[in-house]
Amino acid sequence: MNEVNEGRVALVTGASRGLGRAIAIRLAGSGHRVVINFARNADAAAEVIAQINESGGKAISIGADVSDGEQVGAMFDQIKEEIGAVAVLVNNAGITRDNLLLRMSEDEFDDVIATNLRSVYLCTKAAMRPMLRARWGRVISVASVAGLVGNPGQANYAASKAGIVGFSKSVAKEVGSRGITVNVGVIEGGSQPNVVAARAHATVDVRVPSATDAARASALGATAAVFIPDCF
Repeated sequence: MNEVNEGRVALVTGASRGLGRAIAIRLAGSGHRVVINFARNADAAAEVIAQINESGGKAISIGADVSDGEQVGAMFDQIKEEIGAVAVLVNNAGITRDNLLLRMSEDEFDDVIATNLRSVYLCTKAAMRPMLRARWGRVISVASVAGLVGNPGQANYAASKAGIVGFSKSVAKEVGSRGITVNVGVIEGGSQPNVVAARAHATVDVRVPSATDAARASALGATAAVFIPDCF
């Protein structure tokens, strides 16, 4: 357990499975009090909680649609009341609704933008005020190489992930002088993660070779503002 991180509250959206689950478990192992956000799968979230608790960590789960402003506000209020203000935010929630542009419905486009990008705006904004008061915070958002180079059948997904990069770089420049870092994990292919660290006035690329290293680096990200995700 890392004494520097002990007691800090980390919120991971979309943490009931996959990458979000791995990040939550790693953060708990490094001493954070972790909030497992989920949209629908309460049973899967409970399994993550049980695994963390069995390992001596501390975690709670909160069901909320992170694309809904009222639910996000209620979630942050509940977190603050139960375990304290969020110091580390991992924007991991994401969906795909793949289709060629001429076949893509408005709902398929809107749903992906809402879950993948609007959620980043809502959660980052909700987390920012207490981070500014503390003059310390880490915001880590999961993007994709599709947001940089595009992908056929994923105009909606690519737009959402490109938006995360631009959003994060802008917010980083707003808050970088206050001890807050805003980073984006950009996934290259399926196995070689790349990192764009969207700090104020700086972009940094980092590579890791394996999923194990990626999970380990996610915990480092909460301390050192470098996050290396594994998949998405």
